[in-house]
Amino acid sequence: MIILGIDPGYAILGWGVIEKTGNRFRTLDFGAVTTRKEMAMPDRLEALYDGLREIIEDYKPDVASIEKLFFNTNTTTAINVGQARGVAILACIKGGLDVAEYTPLEIKQALVGYGRAEKQQIQFMVKTLLNLKTVPKPDDTADALAAAVCHGHMADVRIRIKG
Repeated sequence: MIILGIDPGYAILGWGVIEKTGNRFRTLDFGAVTTRKEMAMPDRLEALYDGLREIIEDYKPDVASIEKLFFNTNTTTAINVGQARGVAILACIKGGLDVAEYTPLEIKQALVGYGRAEKQQIQFMVKTLLNLKTVPKPDDTADALAAAVCHGHMADVRIRIKG
């Protein structure tokens, strides 16, 4: 199974593509789609959409795993990230992918076993589980890879529950 993990954002949208075979993960690639703050929001959203569609065409993932939003401070930022998240979901759907959504708590639990884990713990587990030499940068790429690994773990549980 090839999984595209997405950490939504409108300035930096992190992405990571992993392959899961049995209980093993292999990193195919990761990076970020970025936009400049001088760009109008519609142009930023178009750039995010186009960037993700290109990644989907290049790697042909089976499924996308995207982080659900959790904001408790800046409403404007939450709305803008929500727009970016919507565009990311649309790009995945238009690319023929099923989309799985996970809260930050679910992602942390899947990687570390503790829903209140610190960012550094998540990054360490991403590096370890994917056998990477360093923690992926920017942080958004590590978060995207974490979302992908989370789905890799959760997909097995969902299959067992259905079966």
